[in-house]
Amino acid sequence: MNRILKKRWISLYVENQIGVLSKISGLFSGKCYNLESLTVGRTEDPTVSRMTIETKSDEETFEQIKKQLNRMVEVIKVVDFTDLSVCMHEILYVKVRKCGLKEKTELFQIAETFNAEVVDYGKDSMLLEFVQTATKNDAVIKLMQEEFHSIEVVRGGSVGIEAISMAER
Repeated sequence: MNRILKKRWISLYVENQIGVLSKISGLFSGKCYNLESLTVGRTEDPTVSRMTIETKSDEETFEQIKKQLNRMVEVIKVVDFTDLSVCMHEILYVKVRKCGLKEKTELFQIAETFNAEVVDYGKDSMLLEFVQTATKNDAVIKLMQEEFHSIEVVRGGSVGIEAISMAER
């Protein structure tokens, strides 16, 4: 039995109806599966939503999760992103409070380095927006925690789509 835990991603196409998100998250909690990240939004078809779910599990548990999701009436399609080439990003907001001119200068340099946007600016605070991979956002958070005394972090879940391979061009 392969009991090695690793990050895994699923993309779900689901009916855009009240209660579907609750049923999906209920499946995870009822079976004691942890949701590391869950993002949902309407697709180009207003009757269909797309979910991107990150979980950490072993292979056997992950296969069970996919089977259980496939059995749900509201689930139209399950796509395992784990070993596919995907374009996946998440949004991260970092608010830095109690910063002076020196810290603000450093924040502008960090924003430039990480292609972030300064979305709000005050007398003694700044708000930066990052849209990049979860791994890069992890690195930003670590850097900000080391460099600044008072930060507030808000992360959105990852969203992803299958990449277009070079062979198809």
